[in-house]
Amino acid sequence: MQKVVIIGAGASGLISAIYAAKNNNQVIILERNNNCGKKLLLTGNGKCNYWNTNQDLKHYHTQNPLILNKIITKTNQQEILTFFDHIGIIPRIKNSLYYPYSNQSVSICYALLLEAELLGIKIINNFLVDKIIVKNKQFIIKSNQEEIIADKLIIATGSKANPKTGSDGNGYELVKSLNHSIIKPLPALVSLKGEENYFKKWKGIRTDVTLSLYHNENKIKEESGEIQLTDYGISGICVFNLSNVVTKLLDQKQNVKIKIDFLPYLKLSIEDLISFIDKRNQMLKKRNIGELFDSLLNYKLVNILLTESKINPKKSWNDLNNKQKKLVSQNLKQFSLKITDTNSFEKAQVCSGGVPLTEINYQTMESLKVKGLYIVGELLDVVGDCGGYNLSFAWISGMLAGKAISDN
Repeated sequence: MQKVVIIGAGASGLISAIYAAKNNNQVIILERNNNCGKKLLLTGNGKCNYWNTNQDLKHYHTQNPLILNKIITKTNQQEILTFFDHIGIIPRIKNSLYYPYSNQSVSICYALLLEAELLGIKIINNFLVDKIIVKNKQFIIKSNQEEIIADKLIIATGSKANPKTGSDGNGYELVKSLNHSIIKPLPALVSLKGEENYFKKWKGIRTDVTLSLYHNENKIKEESGEIQLTDYGISGICVFNLSNVVTKLLDQKQNVKIKIDFLPYLKLSIEDLISFIDKRNQMLKKRNIGELFDSLLNYKLVNILLTESKINPKKSWNDLNNKQKKLVSQNLKQFSLKITDTNSFEKAQVCSGGVPLTEINYQTMESLKVKGLYIVGELLDVVGDCGGYNLSFAWISGMLAGKAISDN
């Protein structure tokens, strides 16, 4: 029987512990918080979107996609779904998103903790690891109060995102001390900031849009969905799914621009949109421009877009010249917003960056630098889109590590 220690009792830590315990190992989890799964409980606004049917690799981002392709396999995906069946989770599936049928993240957390208890896994809370020493093929794990010796070690501390849950970046320092390199962590799945005067006026508006991300006038990514307009910029799932790219560009001091299509349901060119508005104006007689656009968009947003076009909402559409009509239509379909920053790690759901996949064995998650060391979850250079992808990777990487530590 080997003594396996897992640092971190989040998603990847708990599942790796369960699989390691099934392999006839003595398993101990060290958790810095006073309870387990703190971040897991917040997932999906407390509902826990723990999986997604669509596991296309386009929803994952890493510097080594060919390696990731060997981790997110059909076989591994099916094993995770079977695992959740076996611990009693009944899924509520909505648009490919998996939630526990209770719609409570606590159901996932309790099921994992109960399974850990039944397998005899020991959990030590309030244990902050300060140092790890490798000696005589074993790991000496030290805190300011005690030390624990392990035959195998799994590090599942999480990243720097949402540090109030305990993931303050300590894991990066631990793996660096064990000769691993770190791709610079940056906030991901995070809101975007600008410096426009109209932000205070559009704060609180929600509307469906298509967002196009531009770098040097080249469109590099597009997302659609509901956007939340804030007093600092823009937020929402479609914004989060662009943020992984935005943070990297901003970190490189690059110019970043987002164009917003506020009328995505009208699949029209600028010229065709002008014709559409012309016809609407002929049908809805004696309307000013503000009234003409009523029901197309939130009235506050209409006033902002017209103001930014230097058009008085009280004017008639017929009063505008062709240049003004084109400018209004462009702001409706291609509203340009310069992005200057993102929210911080404190507001980010996850991080990009971490340990390169080239430094681990993709079949086992074992370090290629230190034998007997395993690295899983957010510590690795993998970030997923919104929709359960980050938890999907946490489950799979943790499962692979736990399975690999057998009593043979």
